[in-house]
Amino acid sequence: MTRQYFGTDGIRGTANVEPMTPETAMRAAMATAHMLRGGDHRHKVVIGKDTRLSGYLIEPAMMAGFISMGMDVVLLGPVPTPAVAMLTRSLRADLGVMISASHNPFEDNGIKLFGADGYKLSDDIELQIEQLMDDPLLTSFRAAPENLGRAARLEDESGRYIEHAKATFPKDLRLDGLRIVVDCANGAAYKTAPKVLWELGADVISLSTSPNGFNINKNCGATDPAALCKAVVQNRADIGIALDGDADRVIMCDEKGEVIDGDQLMALIAADWHETGTLKGEAVVATVMSNLGLERYLNDLDIALKRMPVGDRYVVDHMRSNGYNLGGEQSGHIILGDYGTTGDGTLAALQVLSIMRRKKLPASKIGGVFTPVPQILKNIRFKHSIDLDTPEVAGYLAHQESLLKGKGRILVRKSGTEPLIRVMAEGDDSAAVTRMTEEIAAWLLERDTPKSGEKKVKSGKNTGATA
Repeated sequence: MTRQYFGTDGIRGTANVEPMTPETAMRAAMATAHMLRGGDHRHKVVIGKDTRLSGYLIEPAMMAGFISMGMDVVLLGPVPTPAVAMLTRSLRADLGVMISASHNPFEDNGIKLFGADGYKLSDDIELQIEQLMDDPLLTSFRAAPENLGRAARLEDESGRYIEHAKATFPKDLRLDGLRIVVDCANGAAYKTAPKVLWELGADVISLSTSPNGFNINKNCGATDPAALCKAVVQNRADIGIALDGDADRVIMCDEKGEVIDGDQLMALIAADWHETGTLKGEAVVATVMSNLGLERYLNDLDIALKRMPVGDRYVVDHMRSNGYNLGGEQSGHIILGDYGTTGDGTLAALQVLSIMRRKKLPASKIGGVFTPVPQILKNIRFKHSIDLDTPEVAGYLAHQESLLKGKGRILVRKSGTEPLIRVMAEGDDSAAVTRMTEEIAAWLLERDTPKSGEKKVKSGKNTGATA
């Protein structure tokens, strides 16, 4: 069935515009609460958020929705997404909610839902929630006045997560003597990430730790690591860490200012865990976007790469189903199954730092473990609709990929959060994949057709968008 509210990572959109309005947020809370009610215990939900201004709009709306259905609410304030997942389990709550649009600009916001086990809710459960949200009888399920929920704010929520993060670092190692630059993207980890590193002994230089509601992810963080790279070189730091707005992804750079993306981080951790015998199933779970160079590198180590659709939830699902403990995305979502239930930028960075300490090598010697295959990504913003599920499109893309003669890949997919089609081509011949990407994008734009009753408008120049 078509999903009206939920995308690949919860509900997301422009703040105060459907579906990110207080009315819809309240109905989402009510529908979710109604689904979870069962048994005679007091039901509990924990709610965290990042630092964007619209959190003040969505948080009270969801709180009211849950309370109206008889659920107690524990407010966490600004905390990383993985902290919400961890505290949902720690506090034995029935549900966890993170109000965040992750790496998006401040104008957007979103709602991510976690079950009692700390894992994101399944597609099936989200679809059931959607159906309840639009059910006119939803309000008839509200609790009686004597059964309303209560709200309280958790004391030292950040401290709990800090101690959890530190516990994942080897007890026989310290960060003493390491100078680390950490860019918190003016987001949810602006308090926790610098403290974790400092308490483990590092000399910490913090960037983007002054959120004002508008500057989250703006010219900083994992989606724009230029400032991090510059600061690392200027301060003669040993390594740099850039988180995104809700701190579930990380991008790093070495002491020379060279970026280390999610694929390189997965390769580094996988090789280390393979060497120490802690990599379960001798496999890494990634997505269709991970570089072909990663797959070749892992295969040379007799480690399999399992590719899933884009979205860390699909990576996690496959990890759980098959007993794997390492997965992630090129964008920096790294899931360490032995330590957490979702992407955690801080924990992934700590794993890299532990490898540096144990091997006594600089970041530049361990960061670029494989040579990436040239990979070109182009985003097409469509005005009407482009149907990718036609024999014509499938045949055209198959022909284009055949031109790479088995030494590359083509991937075309719709974004789960924006009106974009993402065209990716990769192969050993950089010029060929660049040309191919442009040709495919132009061919698809010609098939941007209006829906019934719409007048077709010339697409004009396509400016693309941030991946």
